[in-house]
Amino acid sequence: MLQALYIKNYALISELDIDFHKGFSVITGETGAGKSILLGAIGLLLGQRADIKAIKQGEQRCIIEARFDLTGCGLEQFFNDNDLDYNDGQCIVRRELTASGKSRAFINDTPVQVAQLKQLGSQLLDIHSQHQNLLLGQEDFQLNVVDIIAHDKDELEQYTILYNRYRSLQQQLSEALQAASKGKDEADYLQFQLSQIDELNLQPDQQAEMEQEAQLLSHAEEVKGALYSAYGAVSGGDDGSGTTDALRQAARMLNNISDMLPQASPLASRIESCQIELSDIADEILQHAERTDVNPSRLQAVNEWLGQLYGILQKHHLNSDAELLELAADLRSQLDAIEGSEEQIERLQKEMDEALRDVMTQGEKLSKLRRQAADAIEAEMQQRLVPLGIPNARISISLTHSDTPLATGLDIVKILFSANKNSALQDIATVASGGEIARVMLSLKALISASVSLPTIIFDEIDTGVSGHIAESMASTMRQMGDGGRQVLAITHLPQIAALGQHHYRVYKEDSENDTTSHIVELDLDGRVNEIAHMLSGTQLTDAAIGNAKALLQAGQK
Repeated sequence: MLQALYIKNYALISELDIDFHKGFSVITGETGAGKSILLGAIGLLLGQRADIKAIKQGEQRCIIEARFDLTGCGLEQFFNDNDLDYNDGQCIVRRELTASGKSRAFINDTPVQVAQLKQLGSQLLDIHSQHQNLLLGQEDFQLNVVDIIAHDKDELEQYTILYNRYRSLQQQLSEALQAASKGKDEADYLQFQLSQIDELNLQPDQQAEMEQEAQLLSHAEEVKGALYSAYGAVSGGDDGSGTTDALRQAARMLNNISDMLPQASPLASRIESCQIELSDIADEILQHAERTDVNPSRLQAVNEWLGQLYGILQKHHLNSDAELLELAADLRSQLDAIEGSEEQIERLQKEMDEALRDVMTQGEKLSKLRRQAADAIEAEMQQRLVPLGIPNARISISLTHSDTPLATGLDIVKILFSANKNSALQDIATVASGGEIARVMLSLKALISASVSLPTIIFDEIDTGVSGHIAESMASTMRQMGDGGRQVLAITHLPQIAALGQHHYRVYKEDSENDTTSHIVELDLDGRVNEIAHMLSGTQLTDAAIGNAKALLQAGQK
């Protein structure tokens, strides 16, 4: 329940500090006096968007603060979840705006995000403004009314979880099918590319080996001649002119003089070692020479292989055979994925079918609760509308079953309405007058308020389009809501409604030399008489208006 409201430097309000009471209270005042300003300030406490233009001209900061009694609201879990102090059921909510554009929010003096303020506000207070009457024609609002009366929150949450899983699998399957379709178109091209690479029978580091072989084959005669010449120079021929023969002769000469010169023997040994090593070198040169063939056909084959390799490298903008081997592995991976897509599609289809069965089963449970709630709403609404001046009202909650799951269930809800005996039930948004819609909305709010624990409801001119005894009946409905344990505030221009309020507040503007300010005061009995008399007769008070005002108040307070 809203216990007190403090506003400073907001719009036309310099400073305001007002207490509120349980039950049914009314707020009156001339058009433009500041009633909408009051609602705007409360809206900020509910998490609505802040606008620095709302700061009173010439001021640097505005403050809106409200004190709530949370007794019986069941909000302990919210405070625990958000690590906020729960002060014996007392809660102070504050919003501050600065001219620099900063906005700060507090719950029990703890800084919070606006989202947290909005979450708490939705459970503390509901403002029903005139434009909300238009919601009556919207299917999501109508469905929400049914869900509130059905008390199906848990079932709806479970349905939402299952529906989101079904939609996710549906999306995955769609993407897999598209990828498979695209993959089939690409598979032939990928296979063609891979076949070109596979024709090379490419092995790691093969490019360097083949390039070396091509170099050798291209100069085979030159290389072979040089090898034989080198061999001859080292090993010599029949004339003994080779290097090895010369070394052998030198070693023999040194050995012949070793008796006379002992140092000659180790020199001979060293020369013999060189001769042996040089002989091995000569043998190896000879082997290379004998293996080196002039082979034009092999050279042609190697060059053709390299030409094919270079062409593929250029085609794929690659620089080496190592990069080409990586490309081949990637192409095989893509082909494997395409070949495996059918298995993935089959698995996703099976999972999606199971998810669809689950969501449809849960949707049927939800629909059953909604049908039961719809029957209760129809009966209750017809009873509530009779005293509101629509004695022949008929309300029907149409629940059309959807064969495919929707985000909100399997039901498409439409409220059908008829105000007269001889007229057919039709969509309420198309057949109900403004006054009838206002009364239907009031009845729905009364019905909802009896079903949920929302402690405070503010009606902003819900009486638009009605007058006389209908207005009295609407006031009686709001007073009954207040008597039912919740706080109801009604902003009204009708004296019939003002007279039934248990408490009465007046909003007015006051001009000074420098500016205009809005104020709100709680009226005593005399003040109420004068205010209601003004509402009856206008600016000029008459004895008749005062008498009527007293009569209305006496009747309203019985």
